[in-house]
Amino acid sequence: MYDTDVTVWSPEGRLLQVEYAMESVKQGSACVGLRSNNYAVIGALKRSVNEMASHQKKLMEIDHHMGIAIAGLTADARSLAKWMRNECLNHKYVYGEPMPSKRLCDDLADKHQRTTQTYVRRPYGVGLLVASYDEATGPHLFQTCPSGNIYEYFATAIGARSQSAKTYLEKHYESFPETEKDDLIMHALRSLTGCVQGDGELTKENGSIAVVGKDQKFILIENDDLTVYLDRLEVEGGAADGGGDDDAMQE
Repeated sequence: MYDTDVTVWSPEGRLLQVEYAMESVKQGSACVGLRSNNYAVIGALKRSVNEMASHQKKLMEIDHHMGIAIAGLTADARSLAKWMRNECLNHKYVYGEPMPSKRLCDDLADKHQRTTQTYVRRPYGVGLLVASYDEATGPHLFQTCPSGNIYEYFATAIGARSQSAKTYLEKHYESFPETEKDDLIMHALRSLTGCVQGDGELTKENGSIAVVGKDQKFILIENDDLTVYLDRLEVEGGAADGGGDDDAMQE
């Protein structure tokens, strides 16, 4: 009764359509993000509908200094990614410099929030991790929510079975500021290993990593490029474990 329209409040003071959208994020494939003083890294697990299908793309480039990881409805994410790219292009055309990531993420949060106030559109059923590097302020990691909230983190994870990744990141995030790029990538892969479903393993087919940072344009690392890091992970034999809370990692 109270979930037929996004503008209808339930007697408990809840917007059920917004909560359903947030549940879509929780059921999406896991994504992780972390940053140091010089780099921001995002990683994701890619899903395949069956053995004969390719894996869905979970990391997208927005500009040479920014990229996103998605959990939830991929079609909604593509629509938001297209809008973000246009915003970056318009800003660069007018001001002659890359768009500050905080400004774009604030505008993105407003775009999310507007869908919760009108019956014309449903909320976006996707959560984003936005990794970026600004020349003035350094690396950033933002998380967006279908409700219109936005958070900045040192490290976090979203999606299905992401709790084990959060726990791993909680244990190590205090060492991230001085961590070099390759070690930061390894931390991302270690946290993802605990998010793989069942007896599955993290492979070059279902894993994906992206890096952006100082003197480093956004670059996607997957398939054969990821094998070097996966071999190193196999030698170490490290993985994440479950439990914990993520408030400490929020900036």
